[in-house]
Amino acid sequence: MYISIIGKAGSGKTTFFHALSRTPIDGKTGSSNISIIDVPDERLEELSRFFKTRKTVHARIELTDTPSLNSSIFQQIRQSDAFILVLPYFEDTMEDLGQGYRSVMYDFILSDMAQVEQRLERIAKQGGKRENPMLQQEKELLEVCLSHLNEEKPLMTLQGIEEKMRHIRGFQFLSQKPMMILINCSEDRLSEAVNIEDSLKKDVHEGIPCVAACARLEAELSLMSDAEQGDFMTEYGIKESIRGKIIRLACDTLGLISFFTVGEDECRAWHLKKGETAHEAARTIHTDFYNKFIRAEVVSYDDFFKYNGFAGCKKAGAWRLEGKTYIVKDGDIITIRAGA
Repeated sequence: MYISIIGKAGSGKTTFFHALSRTPIDGKTGSSNISIIDVPDERLEELSRFFKTRKTVHARIELTDTPSLNSSIFQQIRQSDAFILVLPYFEDTMEDLGQGYRSVMYDFILSDMAQVEQRLERIAKQGGKRENPMLQQEKELLEVCLSHLNEEKPLMTLQGIEEKMRHIRGFQFLSQKPMMILINCSEDRLSEAVNIEDSLKKDVHEGIPCVAACARLEAELSLMSDAEQGDFMTEYGIKESIRGKIIRLACDTLGLISFFTVGEDECRAWHLKKGETAHEAARTIHTDFYNKFIRAEVVSYDDFFKYNGFAGCKKAGAWRLEGKTYIVKDGDIITIRAGA
């Protein structure tokens, strides 16, 4: 999962990056920063204790602090799975949060329009060639996208053709990607956080979560010990660190579930999109498992501990073999059987 933190200069996005990655602010600016964040999961810890495993590997989020938003970096951030948009809300600026969001989304829409128009022009130049059904399908989908974009609507709001859009996902449209909004407010506005969030939600597209926090305080909090954090959060009325909130929101926004592979050598959590299959889970682990997939051995996390391991699950009928089309459930413990 690859998430880009985006925003204008002075928004506080780099400070939030340090809060999320638990790294000190060293004063360096202007470069792209990348951090790998382990996603906490008590189920994985419990499995590791059960197996007394030598190695525990969490599912991970790759987080990037991008340079200030401008058209020159749009191609770079197209590779992202989602965005965290940082909007400032300080006493000295009082920036209209809704306008800040609309400005970024409008730039995304224009960038996507240019991309679609360029592709349609290339397709038109091939008009003299023998009709290609796949090319015709692509053309029709792109025309639907262009019509929607011309109405200044982001592609995330285009309904009814989600399955067809998979055929052109290689375009990596900016206005189609999931987004979360971080409102950077001053510490004296933290008491208004819920009202600030609710106010902005009225101005953004449905399904985009909004969270208000103070980047400077969160950066300080991230480097404290557990004991220090408790006192600090109480003093400033912080109920949950921004790091915990964003990890949870990222998984929800991207529709991710976790499955596990286990053993004495290693217990590992893996992310998978909700609704994806055992075959796709095999590819997440290794492409060889995907190409040579035979069956998946599956036990739910709850059943594993209810029946005290694989042997008990087999005896109780809770251990099963599944094929390629099995829809993986959150918490499934999976072993892939693959050919040589």
